[in-house]
Amino acid sequence: MAKEIPDLQAEVRAGTGKGAARQARREGKVPGIVYGDGKEPVSINMNYHYLLKLLKQGRFLSTLFNLKVEGQDDVRVICRSVQRDVVKDLPTHVDFMRLRRTSRINLFIHVDFVNHDAAPGLKRGGTLVAVRNEVELEVTASDIPDHITVDLTGKQIGDVIHINDVVLPKGVKPTIDRNFVIANISAPSGLRSEDNAEEEATAEE
Repeated sequence: MAKEIPDLQAEVRAGTGKGAARQARREGKVPGIVYGDGKEPVSINMNYHYLLKLLKQGRFLSTLFNLKVEGQDDVRVICRSVQRDVVKDLPTHVDFMRLRRTSRINLFIHVDFVNHDAAPGLKRGGTLVAVRNEVELEVTASDIPDHITVDLTGKQIGDVIHINDVVLPKGVKPTIDRNFVIANISAPSGLRSEDNAEEEATAEE
């Protein structure tokens, strides 16, 4: 299932340069620019509070957006820079890059764990410890997966799940070139206490 691309609302900024940017800020807007894909850059304004809300949600620099500007065709963009006030740490300018549908980009994709009931380790009281609830993957802009699936069928206490254990959608690959851990099945606290007691007894002997 393809991941739904969120809309991003903006308006064309009349005029360019520092004067127009200052005027935009006085009006409660954050100036920005859209560039790339072999087309002319477009100066835009975004509502300050709207942008601040998006920034607080996190992952703003790694989210693909569908930019909507009145009077122009929608375009897929990714934010490449957010300039901030050095004192207040609030946004003062944003840069967006246009993407083709065939562009390859890095995005954080949600990890979905399934078949908990089919994991013997969980039935014995073990706990699923999710080391990564999201994984950064290289994907195609036209086909972003909504999530990746980790099947817990047959998993026992002590089992560790690595990225190489996961079947990724076609054309998707991790950005990190190593077999990193996504999750593990840890022993219940009572069982860990028993194991520790046995180890201590063995050491004393």
